[in-house]
Amino acid sequence: MLWRVRTTLPDRPGALAVLALHCGAEGVNILGLQIFPDIDIVTDELVLRTPEDWESDDIVRLVLASGAIAVSAAPCSEAALKDQPTRYVQAARTILAQPAAFPEVVAQLFDAEADPPSGEGPAQDVMEFTVGDVEVQVRRAAHFTPTEHARGAALADLVSDVLQRSKESAAIGSNTTGRRLGGGQTPEYVPDGDSVSAIIGDVVVGLATVQQPLPDEPEVRSVVLRVDPTWQRRGIGTRLLVDAARLAHRMGASEILLTTRSDNQAVLPMVLAAGMRGRIRMAADVLTVRVPVRDLRPRG
Repeated sequence: MLWRVRTTLPDRPGALAVLALHCGAEGVNILGLQIFPDIDIVTDELVLRTPEDWESDDIVRLVLASGAIAVSAAPCSEAALKDQPTRYVQAARTILAQPAAFPEVVAQLFDAEADPPSGEGPAQDVMEFTVGDVEVQVRRAAHFTPTEHARGAALADLVSDVLQRSKESAAIGSNTTGRRLGGGQTPEYVPDGDSVSAIIGDVVVGLATVQQPLPDEPEVRSVVLRVDPTWQRRGIGTRLLVDAARLAHRMGASEILLTTRSDNQAVLPMVLAAGMRGRIRMAADVLTVRVPVRDLRPRG
């Protein structure tokens, strides 16, 4: 059995040696070790190989007997033995290629969860990030150390830089009040019931539709937004998003929900270019962005 163990030890010489001695006496092998120093204490993360019949309570007993202050243990795979600098480099590469994957990548990196807790459960520690104007949280039972907070903040800064470049690219000339497109054409944005259309000439080149309230969240409405591929990256999607958000607010929504493929690189820059704040979540191949609209001024 392999276990990932997080323990807090007094910051004094020989504390880790005592733990190693106890492990050896019980036939437990220490295969991996990370050290997170703090002012008066040290948090150690160990990967242990134990006898097959060991449970988490056995590990807690062993580590507490070594003088530890707190212990948490969970089963893990051999992936936990991967070199830590290599894991961070690979995480950075993944985020650079797909910034919207940031919550899930960071959650995996810190053995945490990106999803909000469902119902009541054991207390969890939360690490918060701000990526551009997007708020991200990951949580887990084990306490996040100052070192981990610093590493997470560095990754968040990396994503913010990438998104800022994407935002600037998406917002080039995107004056949503009346940008002139190729051929001197200016889109007309026409509201109609629960939708807003972007029309050039007699052709609808973009459409945003506000859906009915979610069954379990009556103040949340999904927005379906489409722009003709020929007319994308011209500010049309940004303007449609703003108008649809105001329309949803007028219809009683406090929040809108955008859902798309996880590999859609245009969604976050579009939200940021619209000057909106949101919360992102990616599960499997689906990306969702939740944007509060309660503070928007209704249009029309």
